[in-house]
Amino acid sequence: MNKYYKVLLPAFLMMVLMGGLIPLGRRLAGSPPFISRRVDPRRTPLKLYWKNEQNQRFRSLEGLKKWLDAHGQKLVFAMNGGMFAPSFAPQGLYIEAQKTVVPLDTTSGTGNFYLKPNGVFYLTTNSTAHICQTADFHNDGRVTYATQSGPMLVLDGRIHPAFRAGSVNVQIRNGVGILPDGHVLLAMSREKISFYDFADYFKKAGCQQALYLDGFVSRTYEPAAGRPQPDGDFGVIIGVTAPKQ
Repeated sequence: MNKYYKVLLPAFLMMVLMGGLIPLGRRLAGSPPFISRRVDPRRTPLKLYWKNEQNQRFRSLEGLKKWLDAHGQKLVFAMNGGMFAPSFAPQGLYIEAQKTVVPLDTTSGTGNFYLKPNGVFYLTTNSTAHICQTADFHNDGRVTYATQSGPMLVLDGRIHPAFRAGSVNVQIRNGVGILPDGHVLLAMSREKISFYDFADYFKKAGCQQALYLDGFVSRTYEPAAGRPQPDGDFGVIIGVTAPKQ
């Protein structure tokens, strides 16, 4: 072998390995990637949607988008907003435009929804967003939108006690958290992730309270980030809108 190749080949291989290992190391050391949106509910329209004026559910993110288009609104960001029954009715509390459509569910059962404590994400008439445990929820008449789900991901800055690091229970997951400045953090994992790692994402973002919304059915609509995902077949949808130009 030419002496120059003997010198250059090891150096070249080292560069290739470093080029491959650096991104891999960052991937392993950091949290799995997420698609997320931070929303200031005091400035940006944020609502919950389930059915249209004909009492037909929107079903998919595309269904909501088309309805909003017809009503002079542009869908900027959306994701499924909580679990649902086999009939596609919201599982647990659902409030829309200050009307309680489905009452609060304080019973016990099996499945993620009933992994206590579960909780409620809600918006108020003064355009503030909140997340609380189900046992602490109280509607004083100023709740405009609310969806109940479970389990809580972060409680008072702590990860849900039932979650364990290294869990092999992984799934695509989406959830919602409240940031220190009052903004809403909506997020979905791009890859399958454990409850612990998903909760840790919200905790590291600064959320004192965060709520799990759903799993493998999760979809996110955000064309600006190359994530249109207009499909889906679920109940409640969380939507961020803007006036249609």
